[in-house]
Amino acid sequence: MTHTLPDLGPNRPLTLPPQAEKTLANGLTVIAIRRAAVPLVEVRLRVPFAGADLARSALLANTLFSGTAELTTVQIAAELQAVGGALGAGVDPDRAMISGNSLASGLDRLMEILAQVLTGATYPDSEVETERARLVDRIQIAQSQPSHLARVALLKRMYGDHPYAVQTPSVAQAQAVDRDQLLGLHGARLHPFGAHLILVGDLDPEKVIEVAERRLGDWTGNGDPVELPPTPALVPGPLLLADRPDSVQSSLRIALPAVPRKHPDHAALQLANLVFGGYFSSRWVENIREDKGYTYGPHSLIDHSIAGSALLVSAEVATEVTAPALVETLYELGRIATTPVEAAELEQARQYALGTLQLGMSTQSGLAGLASTYAGYGLRLDFLAEHSARLAEASVADVASAAEKYLGPAKGVVVVLGDAKVVQESVSAIAPVTVQAASPE
Repeated sequence: MTHTLPDLGPNRPLTLPPQAEKTLANGLTVIAIRRAAVPLVEVRLRVPFAGADLARSALLANTLFSGTAELTTVQIAAELQAVGGALGAGVDPDRAMISGNSLASGLDRLMEILAQVLTGATYPDSEVETERARLVDRIQIAQSQPSHLARVALLKRMYGDHPYAVQTPSVAQAQAVDRDQLLGLHGARLHPFGAHLILVGDLDPEKVIEVAERRLGDWTGNGDPVELPPTPALVPGPLLLADRPDSVQSSLRIALPAVPRKHPDHAALQLANLVFGGYFSSRWVENIREDKGYTYGPHSLIDHSIAGSALLVSAEVATEVTAPALVETLYELGRIATTPVEAAELEQARQYALGTLQLGMSTQSGLAGLASTYAGYGLRLDFLAEHSARLAEASVADVASAAEKYLGPAKGVVVVLGDAKVVQESVSAIAPVTVQAASPE
């Protein structure tokens, strides 16, 4: 006996939770969102950090909570634990991000500790020394990994002289960082003007903004955020073969043009990417994973940064199938760029995109992550409702147009990391090739 699954119901408009927003006198924008699923609050503080020294930024993030004039690193951890909380920091080419959470009843204390760190982190020499050694170890480990080497080669090929071209510090740069440099970077860049504080959870939005203002209103700093120039347009050319002698696998990387979230083509391009290779049921995954078994986890995504966006395609394949896997990848890009998608596969991708969006907003942590990410681009949660509507309305013609504009293989740059003496001849039959030694930096 068989049963037919019912048709999917109509797409529902995205419902936004209650929220409030205020920009404080010091330039910090506080966004509070009520999501009372559990008695917790998620905290995200996003501070513009573009153009900051890579090694100093990484070490600052690792030592930010290592002590203040009032508390040692052990005491900070104990105080946070007492309110069911935690705080940590990280950096990327655009921002410094402090993330954490606490019981709703402990938010005031967590905010007090955060304020002490932001206004008086001391970066003790002993902690700096320990974390500097760990950072050096992490860099050295990364430099031995194919994924890192492929990323280094791709970023340089994409961005040329733009600051995004190098996103990992060298070992020598990390070893040279000292406490005084961290204090200087903190004072110069970790300030509230242009920063966004996101609070999501079991809270009254208006009242929690008052808490944030009381605790962080005295956080000050001078200087405007650094604005990076727009990323350069991709310049198609020969395939770059980054030689990694005796490698048993090849890393395939392709970068294609993309558009920022505010662009009218963004929703249609997102759907086109999903149909191509952006999720498990995509054409490319079906081709080189399910049908041919060339790789386990091929994936494509739209990577957004403040200065520009790109669509990135990546796969790891055995050395002996490097050329066939590249052929199939370029074929699938060409197919979606020249032939309209089927209505059924578009609808499947649409449901995946809408479902992922709903799922991302269903938890406090997910909602905080979305809100903080969009805030950095000058967007708010109402953009998600608008984007959801555009995803629901995008037609086959819209998606075909976006695919034609952005996904044609001739529009992109291709990097292959692998053993040149084994794969150069076969990939040269596909496209002109430039060979260079794989570089860890």
